[in-house]
Amino acid sequence: MSQNPLHIVILAAGKGTRMYSKLPKVLHEIGGETMVARVIDTAQSLNPQHTIVVIGHGKDQVLERVQRDVVWVEQTEQLGTGHAVKTALPQLPSEGRTLVLYGDVPLIDTATLQALLEAAGDEVGLLTDVLDNPAGYGRIIRENGNVVAIVEEKDADAAQKAVQETNTGILVLPNAKLAGWLNALQSNNAQGEYYLTDLIALANSDGIKVHPVQVRASHLAAGVNNKVQLAELERIFQSEQADALLKAGVTLRDPARFDLRGRLKHGQDVVIDVNVVIEGDVELGDDVEIGAHCVIRNAKIGAGTRIEAFSHLEDCEIGARAHIGPYARLRPNAKLADDVHIGNFVEVKNTTIGQGSKANHLTYLGDAQIGSKTNIGAGTITANYDGVNKYQTIIGDEVRIGSNTVLVAPVTVGNRATTGAGSAITKTCPENKLALARARQTIIEDWVRPEKPAKK
Repeated sequence: MSQNPLHIVILAAGKGTRMYSKLPKVLHEIGGETMVARVIDTAQSLNPQHTIVVIGHGKDQVLERVQRDVVWVEQTEQLGTGHAVKTALPQLPSEGRTLVLYGDVPLIDTATLQALLEAAGDEVGLLTDVLDNPAGYGRIIRENGNVVAIVEEKDADAAQKAVQETNTGILVLPNAKLAGWLNALQSNNAQGEYYLTDLIALANSDGIKVHPVQVRASHLAAGVNNKVQLAELERIFQSEQADALLKAGVTLRDPARFDLRGRLKHGQDVVIDVNVVIEGDVELGDDVEIGAHCVIRNAKIGAGTRIEAFSHLEDCEIGARAHIGPYARLRPNAKLADDVHIGNFVEVKNTTIGQGSKANHLTYLGDAQIGSKTNIGAGTITANYDGVNKYQTIIGDEVRIGSNTVLVAPVTVGNRATTGAGSAITKTCPENKLALARARQTIIEDWVRPEKPAKK
């Protein structure tokens, strides 16, 4: 590969009219990450001296969403790909070479780009594809096997339209020639735009060889212009991720019904049922089982833990051999030790729960610290919020919280204490004591229940 310094320009200024969205096209997501961020990350894997991103439509949204260390350049008028690269010229030195990428071609990979750079050397590299139906794409024109030009679909004659080798738009260009070529571009074409593709003919005129490299799979160089294409690439992306997990030993009950929208680290003998969505950074220990229809985001789950169906976990940590769900919700800063049980319709937020403790039914635990071997009865809530401030509930070891208990924070329940069912606990419960806080039951002997009149 050439030792010339590498610079990368990513074109991301388009509006994406056919997306029918207020969101700039390059901010639509593949696998939980914006398309342009994916391209930037791939570009930076090549260790360029500079990564320049040309933005235009929705630039403020792009700058807000995409937190990457790049040089941002604004294209105030969208006059074609040649004009877009010309906008980046002030940031490009006269030595080295420039790789041109696109913010709406999200699945381009490092290996493909390395092969293109290797083939280009210090001359021109061109990534091409061969399509059964090339309609809509620029055609690669060859003479004696050499690439001499690219003709856009709207400017092609019948013979040129019959060519199946197409332009992906991804180019490697020598910086020493780049300014002169870009300044020589003309807009006398069907689109009235400055085509970057015209640089191929200019390179031939200057006696600089064009080195074509055919992409090994069409989806790697496929652009997104509408939601149909976005969905197609999403499925391809997810299929590849599922295949990689299967090869690494993860059991996916149905690989076609699994979405990884982040990064998954896993141990051995992990089993994931259908329609599970993994987002952000997730770590699963050995023998973890995830039931159907779960959403897991930024979570660490210890070995031997089972997450039952329809549970939602976010920004939480679970120890080994825990049992969660079904229909459980673990919110940010839920930290569960080993052997904890969280059952159906239980919500846990900003709470630590000690080893072997259980909350099996219909419970809310927020801003709490719970010890080990404690049992939380059905219908328990920590009343942690007064409308302005949040307060903590502290529950010790081996505590028994009776069903339908309200713990009004700030409040402490000591080790081995018990609260009677239906209590509203507002004061400290000492260790080894029973606390009751409920009204005495009264029977109204002469009360008559109102009834609706009988229908006639």
